[in-house]
Amino acid sequence: MTGPVVITDIARADLATADALAVHGVATVHEAMGRTGLVGPGIRPVQIGARVAGTAVTVLSWPGDNLMIHAAIEQCRDGDLLVVATTSPSSDGAFGDLFATALKTRGVRGLVTTTGVRDTADLREMGFPVWSSAVHAQGTVKATPGSVNVPVVVGGATVRPGDVVVADDDGVVVVARERAATVLAAADARVAKEAADREAYGSGAELSLDRKGLRPLLADLGVEYLTQAEYEARGDGGS
Repeated sequence: MTGPVVITDIARADLATADALAVHGVATVHEAMGRTGLVGPGIRPVQIGARVAGTAVTVLSWPGDNLMIHAAIEQCRDGDLLVVATTSPSSDGAFGDLFATALKTRGVRGLVTTTGVRDTADLREMGFPVWSSAVHAQGTVKATPGSVNVPVVVGGATVRPGDVVVADDDGVVVVARERAATVLAAADARVAKEAADREAYGSGAELSLDRKGLRPLLADLGVEYLTQAEYEARGDGGS
């Protein structure tokens, strides 16, 4: 089994594709992928209104130790998004404004972490978006080796180095590097369909029941339409 390692030459998804996925946002991308890739709801934004996507540089650290985040900064470049996980749960504030300053200088677009973060007011003021499991001022040490650019698990989703990570107010979704272009095409199609739906609903021309063909489904499931008088005549709550 390979020990602690820093992988220096990862393949990355196309950055223009990542940018286009960011425009669509987490919910649309998640649906376009067949409802896969979504990070669990325990990873939440520390700001409101940020929507980013980038290519993942991953960190696997020990809890309460941020040594490998220091090592990861050197591996980051413009368009990346740093993703940090620990070998067991940790809410310690492993990331703050000094890390963000170094990453922003290198063109890194944000952080997704299973750990806690601190200096959140500073992070918001400097415009460095973060999604984390906690906000906690507890500091960390720099003592234990880990790895950079290996697969990690964040909120039940596997993130590999170079994958596209999309994050906004709704959460975080991961798109495998090899699937990014296909997922973008599916997301484009979904947005076009939703635009047509929105026009139909906004004009009052159609109800979603009819546009989506749901009336037959209701009937197949045994849902009845009754008047108030018919419902009350049945008594006992309609049973």
